[in-house]
Amino acid sequence: MNRTPHELARLTLACLDLTRLNDSDDEAAVAALCASARSRHGDAAAVCIWPRFVAQARAALPQSIHVAAVANFPDGALDVSRALREAAAIVEAGGDEIDLVLPWRALLAGEHRACAKLVAAVRRALASATLKLIVESGELDDDPAIRTACELGLDEGVDFLKTSTGKTARSATPRAARTMLQTIAHHARRDVAGFKVSGGVRSVLDAGIYVALVNEILGAKALTPARFRIGASSLLADIESVLDGRAAPGSPGAGY
Repeated sequence: MNRTPHELARLTLACLDLTRLNDSDDEAAVAALCASARSRHGDAAAVCIWPRFVAQARAALPQSIHVAAVANFPDGALDVSRALREAAAIVEAGGDEIDLVLPWRALLAGEHRACAKLVAAVRRALASATLKLIVESGELDDDPAIRTACELGLDEGVDFLKTSTGKTARSATPRAARTMLQTIAHHARRDVAGFKVSGGVRSVLDAGIYVALVNEILGAKALTPARFRIGASSLLADIESVLDGRAAPGSPGAGY
């Protein structure tokens, strides 16, 4: 399906997890993020923040904008009690979504059962929350490792597979996204599981690459906030530039 620049920008906004995960974040920064999530062109799907700011964000936003926060982040330790504690704190503070880092180093070391145990524990304890599993695809060795991480998450009932924390040298890539989406497409939960791209998506053009991949592999039905998210911070400025008509398609900064 060919989309006009405006149509692609609007889809990108509707599926945007507006993210702020800097070490220097404070209440003022989170307040500004929440205000930005209610853009003049429509609302983002969610904000994604540190757990300590969840209550503030939930109070500032309508229920239609979800509040997501990170757990086991960014290192992805193989520590079930820590992951449970941090995830539970997000839900108790009013969060809707948990972005949980898979213990990817342990996965690479062959500790698949232990990794599955951590994910399953969080899923069982917090069944009402949307659970996104960050597989840290840029740090996995190859496509088979990415596929193994994704199958593990899908088998344990995660709602989304997410590419990256955005805290490593290499984040999302189209190649890794294709592997992740193909794994979803061949899994029994292919009609309900979602995909989130995160790390390095700075323009509508960048987002369009992943929109096209989702459309190709999962179909247009998956291009909704319930199945597709884009985790980014600077992307909103380019979305607004396109929707305002301030950047013509094809020009630098337009995202095309």
